[in-house]
Amino acid sequence: MTKKYKVLFLCRENSARSIMAEALLRELAGHRFEAFSAGPEPALRVHPLAVAQLRPGVSDLGVLCPKSWLEFTGEWAPRMDLVVALDETVAANHAPVFPGNPALCSWDFADPLADGVADAERVRLFEKAFWQIVRQLSAFIDSPKYAVPAAVPARATPLHDACTRAPANLPNL
Repeated sequence: MTKKYKVLFLCRENSARSIMAEALLRELAGHRFEAFSAGPEPALRVHPLAVAQLRPGVSDLGVLCPKSWLEFTGEWAPRMDLVVALDETVAANHAPVFPGNPALCSWDFADPLADGVADAERVRLFEKAFWQIVRQLSAFIDSPKYAVPAAVPARATPLHDACTRAPANLPNL
């Protein structure tokens, strides 16, 4: 029997990339993974362009909201198996200590909320980030390395390897 892995996606404002990753992992493989997202400076709401990318295929948008990563650091917080930084400013050396000693990794995607971007270009950046996340998550989900017996401690799992290795067949957008 295998356990359901808990994955936390981190992004600075937790309003775009990490929200899309959380929603997509829940939609694509919610039966195998519990997905969460957070950030050090959570926005007041999910960015409307992130919602626009998710709306066609994601059924439960109502549960998505920006959260502080501090919600995942206390004794009461769920024990993550994997923490994925989607923003270089929240990479492992900047992130807080999460209970349970989860594996940490980075998936680097361009920030669709970067300053100085025209509206038409911002829409294209959101679409690009969405499809990059879809491809990375698909490769991650399809990797046989995440499925280990529940008796094996989370730190001993090969999740980190599946996370850090970019699939060779993914083109750069």
